[in-house]
Amino acid sequence: MPDLAIIVPSVLNGLTTGALYALVALGLTLIYGVLHIINFAHGALLMVGLYAVYFLHSSFGIDPYVSLLIVPPGMFALGYALQRGIIGRASHGRDENILLVTLGLSIVIENLALFVFRSDTRSVDTPYSFEVVEILGAFLPLPKVVAFAGALITAALLWLLMSRTDLGRAIRALAKERKGAKLVGIDVDHVFAMSFGLGIACLGVAACLLLPSYYVTPQVGHGFVLIAFTIVVLGGMGSFVGALVGGLIIGVVEALGGLFLGESLGQIGIFLIFILVLVFRPTGLLGHKV
Repeated sequence: MPDLAIIVPSVLNGLTTGALYALVALGLTLIYGVLHIINFAHGALLMVGLYAVYFLHSSFGIDPYVSLLIVPPGMFALGYALQRGIIGRASHGRDENILLVTLGLSIVIENLALFVFRSDTRSVDTPYSFEVVEILGAFLPLPKVVAFAGALITAALLWLLMSRTDLGRAIRALAKERKGAKLVGIDVDHVFAMSFGLGIACLGVAACLLLPSYYVTPQVGHGFVLIAFTIVVLGGMGSFVGALVGGLIIGVVEALGGLFLGESLGQIGIFLIFILVLVFRPTGLLGHKV
């Protein structure tokens, strides 16, 4: 039985990892909350963000954290363009078509990455990659601590945008009643695209915070998007607070699962939670009945 000196570092490590999971899930739940569809291209677009950060570092020597000024705005523009130029046009307003379009986008993007970058694993080397910080007697990797703080700041900014700005009010109105929002003059297509762009920009932030301690391959998004789906279901679909809380819970469960069951079985707890939530509380911890 592991003692407290091992459990506490595991919980802290799980919280830092869970904050990053939450950041990926925030974009997913934002897109679901407004468009009411699951974006199957979410993992592939995270991979695009990671390659963008890798390219900026390897070609121009730009630090991944400095890339926060470049990659998230670029990912926002990409998401906006995808929604206005491809997803919105190809779906013809039908939700089932959007699912198929995002699935097709995911396949195309991943195969393009495989063609250009091959399946090689790539990472960046920074002076702080192996630095550690002592917190409550536990030594945590510096990039993970920075990622934890960055994820919380991003979640807070997203909350402020949604609750204190005209764009946030328009997004919430559109999520509640699409026809009513259109009747009061809200540009539905523009707000849809802004929502999709913001969701993809969250992936850009996650990519900048991830790469100093992680790697990128064309298939890297698969693992993250499966966990992000679990977090969205756990927290409640469309709930930002639920996504943040769910991400932290999943991170801790994964860390403790790895501690007690071994690294290869650490994710069993995540999918056990997924099944239990579907059976006993399908709306999630903070979701609402439709």
